[in-house]
Amino acid sequence: MLKTLAMILGVALAQATGNPHLPPKVVDTTPPPVPAGLKDAVLIVSKTNGWRHIEHIPHSNEVIAGIARDLGRRSFTTENAAVFNDRDLRRFAVVVLNSASGDFLTPAQQAAFTRFVARGGGVVALHAAGDDSHKEPWYDATIIGTTFIGHPNGDDHIQPARVVVDRPQHPVMAGVTQPWTLSDEYYSFSANPAARGMTVLARVDEGSYRPGAKLAMGAEHPVMWVNPRAKGHVFYSALGHNPEAYDDPNMRRILANAIRWAAK
Repeated sequence: MLKTLAMILGVALAQATGNPHLPPKVVDTTPPPVPAGLKDAVLIVSKTNGWRHIEHIPHSNEVIAGIARDLGRRSFTTENAAVFNDRDLRRFAVVVLNSASGDFLTPAQQAAFTRFVARGGGVVALHAAGDDSHKEPWYDATIIGTTFIGHPNGDDHIQPARVVVDRPQHPVMAGVTQPWTLSDEYYSFSANPAARGMTVLARVDEGSYRPGAKLAMGAEHPVMWVNPRAKGHVFYSALGHNPEAYDDPNMRRILANAIRWAAK
C-alpha cells in the first residue's frame, strides 16, 4: 500500500514539475478533423497519459506513415483519443498504437475500439502500448495478454541482444533475417502470453544480454506475439524504445508485414 502510494505521488510530482516523460493527463472529448476521403486507412495513435517515449515517437510516427504509404494506404497521425468513435474508426483498417500509454481512452472510446476489433479491424501495438499503465480488462485480454513487470535500468538500460524468430512462417515474420541483434530496452513480463492464448512469434535470447535476476524469464522471453482469438488481427511488439530501432531493416520489415497482415 505504501509502495503504491509512493509511486502515485512520484508520478504526480513528475507531472507537476514538467517532466516531459510524464505529461499531464488529458482526456479528449472532441474528435480531431480527419481528412476527407480516407478509406481502409492506417490510424497512428501516440497518445500518452502515462510514460511518454519522447525518444522515438516523432521518428517512429514518420516511419510508420511512410510504411503505410509504401503499402498504398493513406494514414492519419493523431494524439487525440476522441478519434476512437464509430464514425471515424470505420474509415480505418488498422490502428497502430505507437507507445500509447496510460489510461488514454474514456469508457465510450474504449467501447468504440472494442467494436472496431469485433468487426474485424486490425491492431498493431508497439512498445509502451503494452506497459503496466493499461488496466482496462478488454485491452489487457485482447491486446497484451500478460503484465509488464519492468526492464533493465542504469548502465544496462539499452543493450544489444539476439532476437529469435520462433515462427518464421507467420506473415508478420516473412523475410526477417537471422541472426538478428538489436539494441533496445527489453521488457519483461509476469508470464508468457501464450498461457493466455497468444501466439508468440519472437523472443529475446536472455543469454545474449543481462536482464537481471528479477526480470529473467528464462528460455521463453517473448517480445512479439499475436492474438489468434480476436476477430480482427492483433499484433504486439515490445521492441522499439530507441528511434534507431525504426531504421533497422528487420524492424521496418516487421512493421510493414504487421500493418499489411492486420489490414487483411
